[in-house]
Amino acid sequence: MTIIDEILICANQLANAGTKPTVALVKAKLSQRATLAMLITTLKSWQHQPDFIAPIHNKTEQEVNPNPSTQNASALLESLLENGSIKKIIQQSLDLELTEMRNELSEMRSLINNLTEQLSKKK
Repeated sequence: MTIIDEILICANQLANAGTKPTVALVKAKLSQRATLAMLITTLKSWQHQPDFIAPIHNKTEQEVNPNPSTQNASALLESLLENGSIKKIIQQSLDLELTEMRNELSEMRSLINNLTEQLSKKK
């Protein structure tokens, strides 16, 4: 099973349970790692298919009757790669992560400075 299939299955399971599939909820249910860009892109193209909630074990049947939504997702991913949209999503994701890391680093520096000042006052 591909990661895209697993993302779609998780989204369908959540929707069947009456919960709106979000990136965080789907990511928490995945058994394998997926990039944020992959999750976002797949969920943007996702359409609820209540019966697509488990992996298809019969590979021959899957090859003979491929899932149209998986084909659509694959086609969407290919078109996003071609027009650069996925690069923008990845860049935005990286920018967000970098900003968070910078904020954490700044906070850590501030804590270290405060501790250093407190230690120097005690001496």
